Amino acid sequence: MTTFPSSPLLLLTSAARGAVRIELRGDLDHHCADRLLDAATRALAEHAGLLDLHLDCAGLAAVDSSGLSALLMIRRRTDEAGVRLHLDEPPVMLTRMLTVTGTLKHLTRPETAQRGSATVRRPPTAGEESTSARSRRPDQHV
Repeated sequence: MTTFPSSPLLLLTSAARGAVRIELRGDLDHHCADRLLDAATRALAEHAGLLDLHLDCAGLAAVDSSGLSALLMIRRRTDEAGVRLHLDEPPVMLTRMLTVTGTLKHLTRPETAQRGSATVRRPPTAGEESTSARSRRPDQHV
């Protein structure tokens, strides 16, 4: 079996009002997955009022199971913080990996974000029903 050396992961972080963007370049693998998790955790801790965390995945060359694990942990932490996670520009190999592992919808779903006592929900997309629509009796009108 031939193995190829991994391409070191480069993380470029930028912040704007209410959002942090982390650009990923290289391989998200067992050598550096913790670096991404640390960078995302630091962004959540350091930016009060953060609404969106964008992971720009266009520069990813490869992702292994440790990289997937880091993405899932980031999702857990953003959910806990009430921050929306965005996987921007995912390469085909990442989308394929997320599909095969059954994590695509979990990592890319527009979530419900808690901010204080207010709850912000996304509107249902085509083919989805809202919770209130599912709980209505068929004879009940809106």
